[in-house]
Amino acid sequence: QVQLVESGGGLVQPGGSLRLSCAASGSIFSIGPMGWYRQAPGKQRELVATIGSGGSTNYADSVKCRFTISRDNAKNTVYLQMNSLKPEDTAVYYCNVRQWIPGIKSWYDYWGQGTQVTVSS
Repeated sequence: QVQLVESGGGLVQPGGSLRLSCAASGSIFSIGPMGWYRQAPGKQRELVATIGSGGSTNYADSVKCRFTISRDNAKNTVYLQMNSLKPEDTAVYYCNVRQWIPGIKSWYDYWGQGTQVTVSS
């Protein structure tokens, strides 16, 4: 089992910045991609950004050039630096970690509890 603990959410004015962190603990082995997703009220959960174990990144078009995802493999932690925040970025942000399970030859997804980000003046 892998446990994920998120931190860093809050209320920020438009144009402001926040940094989210997600630390993984427990049975840490064969950790692969890590990422952030978000879900706004009345909408489906959507991908924000992912980062592979080697550092390759992928971003939603809506956050490119504003958000930066990074990871510290030694600390089993993934970060999301969010700059130039807009009201439409308001959502609950969820951390995701994928772990390779040899017994089933497949990835298993772990999710954080979610952290609220509110962008409002």
